[in-house]
Amino acid sequence: MSGFHALIPAAGSGSRMRSARPKQYLELNGLPVIAHTLAALSRDARVDRLVVVLSPDDMEWDSHDWSAWQDRLLVLRCGGATRAETVLNGLGAMAEWCVADDWVLVHDAARPCLPGDALARLLDEAAQDAVGGLLAVPVADTLKRADAEFRVEATVPRTGLWQAQTPQMFRHGVLRDALRAAGADMTDEASAIEQRGLRPRLVECDSRNLKVTYPQDLRLASLILEHLND
Repeated sequence: MSGFHALIPAAGSGSRMRSARPKQYLELNGLPVIAHTLAALSRDARVDRLVVVLSPDDMEWDSHDWSAWQDRLLVLRCGGATRAETVLNGLGAMAEWCVADDWVLVHDAARPCLPGDALARLLDEAAQDAVGGLLAVPVADTLKRADAEFRVEATVPRTGLWQAQTPQMFRHGVLRDALRAAGADMTDEASAIEQRGLRPRLVECDSRNLKVTYPQDLRLASLILEHLND
């Protein structure tokens, strides 16, 4: 049977947080943001390994206690200048023990509120799909396209539109090949897969699975975590 491995790119600085510390290390309910991310991914026993990809010059990781996940945790210090480079470098290092048909769930380090039922649903549905899939949310709000002066240029119909989230789950070999072909500027693994002519499955999640991007997101994440898996 194919294995399931989570890959967490954690080499970025999170400049939009306006903080001197990378956002994955900011405190959230008494723990670093990434600790909640690891906890969420580890709740499903099917996830064999938690692979965290750090920048080679990361100076903070070793100052925290990660013993709660030591039986499944693998830390790689091969992060790149972009998310795509970090993921691709991580996949390359994983190739020493990961077979091409294993499933890799790429999940944002700063997405700490992943609901357990959504993770289980992704594992169930994407593993039965020939391509793989990703968590996503149907777009509920009316969308406006702006011009250069920040005036409304057009209203974009939201029918059929989804907001992509993570994890995004694909076969190791297929994902590695897709990212190699897509280039370093790809911000979304599913987009790289799409460029190969494949159509990933959308697995519905909800707005609790937010990505911590701005300072106010930490306060919202704190509230979500208090009742996430009630």
